[in-house]
Amino acid sequence: MYPPSRKDFVSLTLGDPHGNAYNNGKHRRQSCWRKWKQLSRLQRSLLLFLLALLLIFGLLSYPSLRQQWRGLSDSEDWLDLKDLPPGVNPVLGPAAAVKAPAPVVGPHLGPAQGPEVPEPRGPNIAVMAKPPFKKKTFLNMRGPPGLQRDANASDTVADGRKELKDGGDGGEDKDKDKDKKIVSWRGAVIEADQVTEAPPSAVQKDAAAPPAATVLVEVSPGRVDRVEAVRDAFRHAWKGYKEFAWGHDELKPISKSFGEWFGLGLTLIDSLDTMWILGLKEEFDEAKSWVDKELSFNRNVDVNLFETTIRVLGGLLSTYHLTGEQLFLDKAKDLGSRLMPAFKTPSKIPFSDVNIGKGTAHPPRWTSDSTLAEVTSIQLEFRELSRLTQEPQYQEVVNEVMRLVHKLPGKHDGLVPMFINTNSGQFSHKGVFTLGARADSYYEYLLKQWIQGGKTEDDLLEDYIQAVEGVKKHLVRQTGPSKLTFVGELSHNRFNPKMDHLVCFLPGTLALGAHNGLPVDHMDLAVQLMETCHQMYVQMETGLSPEIAHFNLQASDSRDVFVKPADRHNLLRPETVESLFYMYRFTKDTKYRDWGWEILQSFNKYTKVSGGGYTSINNVLDPVNPGPRDKMESFFLGETLKYLFLLFSDDDANADLLRLDKYVFNTEAHPLPIWPSPPK
Repeated sequence: MYPPSRKDFVSLTLGDPHGNAYNNGKHRRQSCWRKWKQLSRLQRSLLLFLLALLLIFGLLSYPSLRQQWRGLSDSEDWLDLKDLPPGVNPVLGPAAAVKAPAPVVGPHLGPAQGPEVPEPRGPNIAVMAKPPFKKKTFLNMRGPPGLQRDANASDTVADGRKELKDGGDGGEDKDKDKDKKIVSWRGAVIEADQVTEAPPSAVQKDAAAPPAATVLVEVSPGRVDRVEAVRDAFRHAWKGYKEFAWGHDELKPISKSFGEWFGLGLTLIDSLDTMWILGLKEEFDEAKSWVDKELSFNRNVDVNLFETTIRVLGGLLSTYHLTGEQLFLDKAKDLGSRLMPAFKTPSKIPFSDVNIGKGTAHPPRWTSDSTLAEVTSIQLEFRELSRLTQEPQYQEVVNEVMRLVHKLPGKHDGLVPMFINTNSGQFSHKGVFTLGARADSYYEYLLKQWIQGGKTEDDLLEDYIQAVEGVKKHLVRQTGPSKLTFVGELSHNRFNPKMDHLVCFLPGTLALGAHNGLPVDHMDLAVQLMETCHQMYVQMETGLSPEIAHFNLQASDSRDVFVKPADRHNLLRPETVESLFYMYRFTKDTKYRDWGWEILQSFNKYTKVSGGGYTSINNVLDPVNPGPRDKMESFFLGETLKYLFLLFSDDDANADLLRLDKYVFNTEAHPLPIWPSPPK
């Protein structure tokens, strides 16, 4: 091959229309790289320079990149002056550095209020103030059409930005989630099946005003208004349940749907006596009709013996006593007979689960143990069922459980381990003692069975008094900063300054015991613990207690109560307002009413869902984004609101409303009558 001539190079570089380049047919088959190598250094440099210039001009002509480059330096603002549309004057001087408020983008919405800026008219239009850039919005990604509003009256202006309370920040970045059902609550975008807290956005963190979906109850502190506020809260909760979860176990108020546990209408049955007590006749009649026509226990379903007993059996029995209607007793008898297979165990300690359709029972899949609270907190209901039906087998099986536990080794000054084996009938996991989950209502039912039976069963009273002494000896401590009295836990002789919210049943139980003639120092401890349970609310930013609190034992100026990330949730639990009810009933100290009123206001502010229902929340420390969990437990209507109503309505006009010398409340707040004392 010969080297090409100068003429051939011109033909290669500029193109030769006549095809007279050197060895023309052969070079058309050569690779581009070979052709490039045949160029001189000068020609290659010239081509590279031209390509670089084309690249630079192309980048500069791309509007979004140029707009970003312009923001790097104020000195470059002059580049955009030539692109101003006619009639638009540039903003010069210090004001030019101030960014316009970010626009609110939504269906049929224009820019948010603020300095007007023109819409971009083409790729080369630019202004000093950043124009609104409309993102693509997906109108169907935020739940039912009813949620797709054009605007919200309580849009929040924060830090120069306006936030739409229907979620407002949708766009291409959420395209990947458009198949998920999403609704909005309190300004946050929440997935319907969310069970963990979503991290707050920057806008949510900056927002200062109360979120839009919160429905605040504005009433005066008077007694009548407080009573009516509880009725309003119940009506609002019931509205959501009736519309979105009727006949099902639990309302999911955020997704406007329902959840099933056993499929027995837990919320409806748990709420029957509450509606009767609150005087909500229309709501009660609707629920009664469902019980009559729809409630059937002939179902192939596993239910938890404890939860079904305290919620369903207890609810039916209490409603029978309040109304006198045979329907509820018939349903209670049917259910009670279907729960009896749980007691067919080698030890007579019942299994935790029973199939009410098949008549079979079994322990949990992962263990042969039952928790102590479960097997010792069904006695009030089964005993009452025997008394009403004159069928002794119900009382016999639960009394046998108490006799076995009474004489078991493994107690620690009256304190009991949390688990008991259904095969051996012995305590398991010994050495761990708590008044929280898995053991709490054992202590409650010791006292209440004694009261229910006319104060004749000495073993129950002995176990209760010994247990209270064990609590005072081993579990009661005071915090360092403010000397708050609390009940901790003991694990193999090691003290843990941890207290479940469940333990806040204890002040009320201690007060009930003192009212029935037990030592006065029980009441002293009740007063101290009631203050601590109150502080578990007021020391939280939302005014709502966490599920678990940890206490500071060190003398310092820091806080008494600390909350770990996993314990920050609030499930709308009743234990504190339950104890407030007892404390006010026995002392008439109005501060207990005031504390209950503060709790109700916090529930309304942070857990009330627009459209109906209340939701448990993930984070009591964050009033801006408490993180709704999309679940309203049945006990919120069955217990929490009932105790609040009784707390506020207990005056001279209602002195006989569920008198505590006539009724004893089960651990789900269902009142059962105290039996007449046998003749001496």
